[in-house]
Amino acid sequence: MAFRNSIQKVFPNLQSLNRGLAVGSRRYVSASTDLKEVLAAKIPEKQSEIKEFKKEFGGAKVGDVSVDMMYGGMRGIKGMVWEPSVLDPEEGIRFRGYTIPDCQDLLPTAAGGEQPLPEGLFWLLCTGDIPSKDQVQWLSREWANRADLPTHIVNLLDQLPSSVHPMSQLSAALSVLNTESKFAQAYSDGVHKNEYWQHIYEDAMNLIAKIPIIAAKIYRNLYREGKFNGTIDENADWSLNFCNMLGYNDPEFIELMRLYLVIHSDHEGGNVSAHTSHLVGSALSDPYLSMAAAMNGLAGPLHGLANQEVLVWLTGVYKELGGKEVTDEELRKYIWDTLMSGRVVPGYGHAVLRKTDPRYTCQREFALKHLPDDPMFKLVGQLYKLVPDILLEQGKAKNPWPNVDAHSGVLLQYYKMTEMQYYTVLFGVSRVLGCLSQQIWSRALGLPLERPKSMSTEGLKKFVKNKVG
Repeated sequence: MAFRNSIQKVFPNLQSLNRGLAVGSRRYVSASTDLKEVLAAKIPEKQSEIKEFKKEFGGAKVGDVSVDMMYGGMRGIKGMVWEPSVLDPEEGIRFRGYTIPDCQDLLPTAAGGEQPLPEGLFWLLCTGDIPSKDQVQWLSREWANRADLPTHIVNLLDQLPSSVHPMSQLSAALSVLNTESKFAQAYSDGVHKNEYWQHIYEDAMNLIAKIPIIAAKIYRNLYREGKFNGTIDENADWSLNFCNMLGYNDPEFIELMRLYLVIHSDHEGGNVSAHTSHLVGSALSDPYLSMAAAMNGLAGPLHGLANQEVLVWLTGVYKELGGKEVTDEELRKYIWDTLMSGRVVPGYGHAVLRKTDPRYTCQREFALKHLPDDPMFKLVGQLYKLVPDILLEQGKAKNPWPNVDAHSGVLLQYYKMTEMQYYTVLFGVSRVLGCLSQQIWSRALGLPLERPKSMSTEGLKKFVKNKVG
């Protein structure tokens, strides 16, 4: 500490350096167990840091935009700020600078458990600090105490027909839950913009507390004849309470859910669900509305629905190959036949990553420990050995490596959660952690309404010709 203080006397503006030193090592953490109190101490420092940065480098160019980028879904355009995580094409996701293995090593676990608790990950996403066990336990109790659902949300879910997709039910419930928004009420009362973040924080904490109950009630209504026990144990962690409400008490499944909720929480800001929450939140829509919009994006087959599509494909492969183990040569032929028929191998490739997704790797490690002999897991492992080389040989894939969706469904199936339409809801429960930690900071930093400039094809042609000419 004395060394740190002496350095800061010479370089008083190196606060961010202190937070970034030795990635993977434990950063200094506040002793307070109250997350809002910790944020209140950090926010003025960050506001000052960004003000000075903009003053000195506001005119600096970050990147060039090509016509291909504009027609290619704005892919690769550097155009937004997202604090909680960064996705590196080679290294994979880093949560405030920490890799998934770092988080598994450093974040607190449940008693007797090995996987990091989502509460610890949320604290890290919000503050940049590895939390103490006491701080994580404070979050568990805080969410448990905020978890009650208003009667009108319960009635809404009970009245929806079973034909309504689980993700539609989740989105509807979150939209209607905005009756509880502290931010919407404060804004209506004329609160000063400097206090926006405090009310967003309250909404974020309440939404995170309530979404497992909403998700569990959707599951029990659709798949367990409405039999539901929404009791929350304030001494249990967030994942354990969620699993109990779902009706799963296998300790291995609970550990899997802790891991699942951590690794699906955030994937920087450019993916559909994160970007949607950021965009809608920039209009000062409350967190309930912005997260409902994010869930609608997550429900798409090119985003959160992909894990379901992978499992459907894997199940089909297993059946078509006779429901038994096959040789590498037999599977290689099947994969080539798939590709030559114009189909793809789902679960392989990623918009950003250029290596095996670390989220795939940690799930594989979990499976190797807990279900090494499961036939579907063996098939996933066999595909992992064969598919990348085949895709490289085919020559069409820039990234032939598996992503997170190539594995998650098989694990859920193994523990008897067979309802594939529900899997994206689990993804949604996790994704609120990343989106809402950013939304707190978006309002704390006064990030404005997001409004990029668009062009017509005719206008773009004229612009490019004039620029080239």
